[in-house]
Amino acid sequence: MKKQLKKIAAITMARDDEFFLSRWIAYYGKNLGTENLYILLDGTDQNAPENSGKAHIIKLPHIPMSRSAGDKYRIKKISAMAHELLKKYDIVIGCDSDEFLIVDPKTKQNLKQYLSNKKINTTLSGLGLDIGQHLYNEAILDKNAPFLEQREYALLSTRYTKPVVINKPVFWGSGFHSIKHHNFHIDKNLYLLHFGAIDMDMLEQKAKKRGIDWLNHLKRRGNGTINAVTKSKARGEKWLKIARVLQTFCRPIYALRKPAMLGIKPVIKIPTRFKKSGI
Repeated sequence: MKKQLKKIAAITMARDDEFFLSRWIAYYGKNLGTENLYILLDGTDQNAPENSGKAHIIKLPHIPMSRSAGDKYRIKKISAMAHELLKKYDIVIGCDSDEFLIVDPKTKQNLKQYLSNKKINTTLSGLGLDIGQHLYNEAILDKNAPFLEQREYALLSTRYTKPVVINKPVFWGSGFHSIKHHNFHIDKNLYLLHFGAIDMDMLEQKAKKRGIDWLNHLKRRGNGTINAVTKSKARGEKWLKIARVLQTFCRPIYALRKPAMLGIKPVIKIPTRFKKSGI
């Protein structure tokens, strides 16, 4: 008898981020169905992307506040909604609009199939891959083409090994980086791909909108992920397993519920098969 798939929802919150949000909708909509997507828009002036389909769009009044206060405000809203969603869903995925949870294609399962067959102990994490543009080898991003057809390198980053999958009501920490009172369970076949540094030109345009000081700082210092990807020798796939082991057993003294890698920050070449994710 064929096992019944679980009901899975995905949730995010965004402001002035239609480009990544439309990609988020396309990816999670394909895997889960757009009717199972829940999007909080920070501002009643915000418009949903054209591909929103049956996604649930909730517009909230925008409240100007500091970055730290804003992060806490947003995650509190998202956690509260996740609590409500878990009354009718088995699993909720929560992440930023530039983050994509993928299953290793070697499993031959899609995201819904894989998570439906997993025994989840409250939370589940994918190994964090922070994708960046290699300034010498990779061109300006073609915004109409798949990301992974254009980018080949990633920084193995503890910052993006996030507990984005939950099956019980919990309280995420700011940016989904942790869950209060719960440890990490890093799955061997899940990866969280972050694309915030996918293109230097996009970063410069964003900085320009924030002011000349932000733009000058970026031009002077560059972007940490892009700098690392451009200047470091890329390592092989074996580092995915090494990083997963390190992050499973290492914890910083100041944050015992967050993963660590003993200060090691390797850049890897993204496995070619990850392109099958369609991102």
